[in-house]
Amino acid sequence: MATYFVGDIQGCLDELQLLLEQVNFNKETDQLWLTGDLVARGPKSLETLRFVTSLGSAAVTILGNHDLHLLAVSQGISRVKEKDKTAPIFTAPDSKELLTWLRHQPLLAVNSEHNIVMSHAGISPQWDINTAIECAHEVEAVLQSDKWIWLLENMYDNQPDVWREDLTDIERYRYIINAFTRMRFCYSDGRLDMECKLPPQEINSDELVPWFELENRLPLSHKVIFGHWAALMGHEGNNVIALDTGCVWGEYMTMYRVDDGKYFTQKALS
Repeated sequence: MATYFVGDIQGCLDELQLLLEQVNFNKETDQLWLTGDLVARGPKSLETLRFVTSLGSAAVTILGNHDLHLLAVSQGISRVKEKDKTAPIFTAPDSKELLTWLRHQPLLAVNSEHNIVMSHAGISPQWDINTAIECAHEVEAVLQSDKWIWLLENMYDNQPDVWREDLTDIERYRYIINAFTRMRFCYSDGRLDMECKLPPQEINSDELVPWFELENRLPLSHKVIFGHWAALMGHEGNNVIALDTGCVWGEYMTMYRVDDGKYFTQKALS
């Protein structure tokens, strides 16, 4: 049995399948962990959802910001973004089944065998691992309940930008969603910045720091594997691995075999 982690797919199914061919992936014996954003700007979002669900227990995925946005669009809460290619999902005969499956995916997945946690954007620097797990479960419970539409209706906001244990209701849920699915930079005091998407080396301000480099970040007992931030182009260090390497933007898709630490890449086909 081998365990593979792969960065954001974003509908680039052909590249994913070529990567799996490289390693002779076998869904009967191997596992594929996906860092979220299964859908959005690549050509095969519908087909990607169908493929990942077909893997059954061999696939472990978590929710990214594009996945949550897809659910919001499905309920008329938001519109399909101009660059997204997700419209075929809503008219597909298995649309309801696929969207229900997506809504029941977690925000955080723990691989105890390899002492790894996986989330789409990372782990709030104000959380230890137990807090992160508890916070993920809180939002997952709401998303999988009859309050899920209310949650999606109210998740689009950048505030609050700092974690407090006494946060309640939608403010608490919104911070958790933003930390797990949208976070990149933080200010030195731990506040989340939701605007800047540049590579860290292009930041002139001393105030903004990648979340995983914050000096007062709480130490974690697990390595963090995440996607979301293509500009990092596969950064490894600070006990994190960033696996989104911009396949949907014409770069390449990256897969990591945790058993021996080997990386595999596939150049974007278009």
